[in-house]
Amino acid sequence: MGNKPTGPRAGNATELSQWLPSPVPVSLLPPDGGAASGSYSEPPAESLLTAYRKMVVGRRFDEQATALARQGRLAVHPSSLGQEACQVAAALALRATDWLFPTYRDCVALVSRGIDPVETLTLLRGDAHCGYDPVRHRTAPQCTPLATHAVHATGLAHGERLKGADTVALALVGDGATSEGDFHEALNLAGVLKAPVVFLVQNNGYAISVPLSEQCAAPSLAYKGVGYGIRSQQVDGNDAAALLAVLTTAVEDARAGGGPWLVEAHTYRMGPHTSADDPSRYRTAAEADGWRERDPITRLESALRARGLLTDEEVTSAAAEAEGYATVVRERLAGDPELDPAALFDHVLSWPTPHMADQQALLRAELENC
Repeated sequence: MGNKPTGPRAGNATELSQWLPSPVPVSLLPPDGGAASGSYSEPPAESLLTAYRKMVVGRRFDEQATALARQGRLAVHPSSLGQEACQVAAALALRATDWLFPTYRDCVALVSRGIDPVETLTLLRGDAHCGYDPVRHRTAPQCTPLATHAVHATGLAHGERLKGADTVALALVGDGATSEGDFHEALNLAGVLKAPVVFLVQNNGYAISVPLSEQCAAPSLAYKGVGYGIRSQQVDGNDAAALLAVLTTAVEDARAGGGPWLVEAHTYRMGPHTSADDPSRYRTAAEADGWRERDPITRLESALRARGLLTDEEVTSAAAEAEGYATVVRERLAGDPELDPAALFDHVLSWPTPHMADQQALLRAELENC
């Protein structure tokens, strides 16, 4: 006889509309810092001030990491310059018991979540595949392959629900990742399972050097969620207030059993793809300058000042905190790390096999004879 249809396809046009993203990105802070507008309520002032401080610290950390890469202290660094609002909002929207699934570009999200900055940079330094304890921080290792971690986020979210936990997983992906099969498999699985997972697409306009227009013909990447029965939304990725509002709504709705969300944040990568890239080969200076006028930190600062929520002293204090943070990172990464080659075996399997133990012992013996 068949099962009764469920999800968006079972309803009429009015019901379907709730699954569609807004026709224009949700925005609460105009570029000039004027009054809020939009269908989402603006976050509390305390949340906006916290976001501002973390964005200032995150940018200075990112600048320091870029300098360290140029000095050879890091093997490579994919800058987050211009995307601070997306990454800080993602960290703030989660509870400490939730899980974050980051990409290689999301170092600002990691330090905003409270992870040690040097441990955050361990991957980019080339010392280990992950420098922090994923379980302790409820943060998966940074993912370099595009979109593979989106499937992991879906699986973890579903598994946590089966255990009776109210955990939500949030996966950060780039616009290029939406062209990968793993991304679509993750969305399909999440939709079928109604898993408590949120996918945040940081659409910065380019997959390395490939512009979005050559990747996708959809009016917005957010529409990709509708085909999988996933509630979708698009948001101004340089508007910290809008991001906090939309992501908090998505996370709490997923936690309450509303199913997965796909949120597309329209932002821009101000720097190169990585420290080894030359963006002038595929985009114009005028394009970057236009986005620079929409700087997410300046935009939030202007709005907070206009409302009397941020003083000159607080701006100076945030800048000083950021400089102190960068100084500590620079000093801690000044020396060469002391690495144990035999540690390569430590995290291959939960319980090393006798064969692996023999290999490790052989390596240690060879090192002692060097």
